Amino acid sequence: MKFDMGSTTLSSLARSTSGSSTDLGTLIQQLILAAQPLEGKFNGAGKAMFDSFKLRADEITAALNGSLSSILEGQSGMDTAFGTGDDEQSDNAHQNLSAANFDSARFHG
Repeated sequence: MKFDMGSTTLSSLARSTSGSSTDLGTLIQQLILAAQPLEGKFNGAGKAMFDSFKLRADEITAALNGSLSSILEGQSGMDTAFGTGDDEQSDNAHQNLSAANFDSARFHG
């Protein structure tokens, strides 16, 4: 199995996820505003759930943003780990290359 990922893949993903956090809060607020005309139309359990959602919108937004923040931390950690691994692989290759004795591999005729 071959695993091939560009050097900027995770940092690009982190930028996209970061923008999504802002968008998510905005979308929740837009959902509440869009549902305002329906507010007086609910009765019973539907009204209770709608009212609960409206009251908890900031809490829900904070929880979702907290989850996205954790995802961003994970992406950042993976980006650091992959970058460090790439650098170490390069350093090891250069170190082994400089220690290799290529003269002994020459064929003399």
